[in-house]
Amino acid sequence: MEATAFCPAHITGFFKAHLDDDQDNLENLGSMGAGFSIKQGVTTKIKIKTIDNQSSNFKITTHGYQSDKTDVSQYVLNEFLKLGNFSDKFFDIEHDISIPVGYGLGSSSAVALSLSFALDQALDTKLEKTMIGQIAHNAEVSCKTGLGDVLASYHGGFEIRIKPGAPGIGHVEKITTDKISIIMICFSPISTNKFIKERLSQINGLGGKMVNKLLETKDYYHFQDMSLEFAKYVDVMTPRIQKIVDELSDNDIKCGIALFGETIFSMVPQNNESKVLKILQKYSDGIIIKSELDDIGARVLNN
Repeated sequence: MEATAFCPAHITGFFKAHLDDDQDNLENLGSMGAGFSIKQGVTTKIKIKTIDNQSSNFKITTHGYQSDKTDVSQYVLNEFLKLGNFSDKFFDIEHDISIPVGYGLGSSSAVALSLSFALDQALDTKLEKTMIGQIAHNAEVSCKTGLGDVLASYHGGFEIRIKPGAPGIGHVEKITTDKISIIMICFSPISTNKFIKERLSQINGLGGKMVNKLLETKDYYHFQDMSLEFAKYVDVMTPRIQKIVDELSDNDIKCGIALFGETIFSMVPQNNESKVLKILQKYSDGIIIKSELDDIGARVLNN
């Protein structure tokens, strides 16, 4: 029994956290906000073998960018183990991560959601698609690695999250755009959990208003302006980020800040791509990612 699934990376430009509900109902927690999914992400491959008397029932390996934690993967696996008698099964899990971990690119939700889709396929549990998403969402909220990325990357595209919660509970409105390029530069990671805890009231006041504003304009230029305003307001702008933002702005290029990481993104018409790259390539200490929107969202891949 084996399966492969993919989940796109997701970038949040601004958000409002919803953490007040009963903590026992993780699927009701989450965030409103706006962001987008890109072509890079996490591909998860699973092979399930039958083994007697094993000391451990799983092995998790990561390729590409490394993640130092496996708690999200273990949470998802444990939820699937409750669905049947798999005591004689050994789960060989491989995550191929094509985006830097901890830089505001939703890597933990992509790990959780790709694993959830792959396990459903390999075990033939035939869960409703929203239930596959809810298991991944609950893993991320429980492990305190994020709030709204699972809902967003489940749907893909450029989205406004208009109701918080897991897939099947939360709602997104997808925004169509012309063919655009997305170019990012990543410098250093920021702990999501620490940030949300320390700045919650600040974050929520502005994030809620921005959701309503973007629902009116549904414009990716406007989204980037709001993302910058949000980043300045919650005080995540480093001097290095500010310098690049200023240089892009001087060249009439819009950009936003990925939450939470020292990462700048620019959503531009494809004919402006080289202009953005020329500026970002001066900063050799950053990781540059060139991409496009992934409109499909998380999915099983045909082996």
